[in-house]
Amino acid sequence: MSLEPKQFESGQFAERLLGWFALHGRRALPWQQEPTPYRVWVSEVMLQQTQVAAVIPYFERFMARYPTPLALAEAPEDQVLASWSGLGYYRRARMLHAAAKAIARQHGGKFPPTAKGLLALPGIGRYTAAAIASIAFDEPVAVVDGNVERVLQRVAGKRLAGEELWATANHLLDRKRPGDFNQAMMELGAVACTPRAPACLTCPVLELCATRGELAPTAKVKPQKKREIQYSIVCRDSEIFLVQRSRDATLMPGMWELPERAERNGSTGSSLTLRHSITVTDYVVRVWRDAPPQRVLGKWIPVERLRRVALTGLARKILRKAAIL
Repeated sequence: MSLEPKQFESGQFAERLLGWFALHGRRALPWQQEPTPYRVWVSEVMLQQTQVAAVIPYFERFMARYPTPLALAEAPEDQVLASWSGLGYYRRARMLHAAAKAIARQHGGKFPPTAKGLLALPGIGRYTAAAIASIAFDEPVAVVDGNVERVLQRVAGKRLAGEELWATANHLLDRKRPGDFNQAMMELGAVACTPRAPACLTCPVLELCATRGELAPTAKVKPQKKREIQYSIVCRDSEIFLVQRSRDATLMPGMWELPERAERNGSTGSSLTLRHSITVTDYVVRVWRDAPPQRVLGKWIPVERLRRVALTGLARKILRKAAIL
């Protein structure tokens, strides 16, 4: 066990953490107000790689359109991707859709009530299964995400990984209130025990923390790669020309985007420029208003339908900046 019992009294960590969460936790988030298995699941999937503030409007629109797993299962995939457009990491939406179909077909529209049962669903990993099981079903299982990992490592005063992390989380877990405890751990990492300049003086478990600050870095952060790409905006009347990524593409398969171009020759208007980052690559994106491309397979889409089209995040960003969307 990474945290020896002698480090502090049993239950002391959970007591302080839960007391802090009752007073300072963000309890007005829409998925917290009605923590059904479905709402917890959708929120947890959306929150992967995405900030809370960005998720809230998407979550509310998604719930309005697909209020139950059965409604989600019956929706066409293109429609689900269009609802997801702008959140990025579209594999999440596809796996969400696949799991909803499995819940409808194999479980009569109801979620398995245990982490083990949830793990059998498409796209649901150990963290998401534990979050749903603990928050919606009160199963005493701990979660470990990036925020929780950071809290655990600082409290323990050393780097933890793999099963050692999960064992430490389960050692600290309040088994009577697992859902509240897990949400409190994630909240602590998000608002106080932050990656840089943690707010230690506001931390409820400061006296129990071995680090009280940032752990010494173990590796240098890789610098962002720089790249320039160019796209064409091609319009006629009230339509815009878009191309669709291959269904076999490894990145965002089947999504719609603007046609990419290699040169500025033949442009019919001045460009707009924006920045766009994906993982370790920082893009300078230049966009030109062009004549219809030659020998490019694509489709003319009415501008009024764009909000219902599964656009890539970059295409949506460009169209908004160009005042088309």
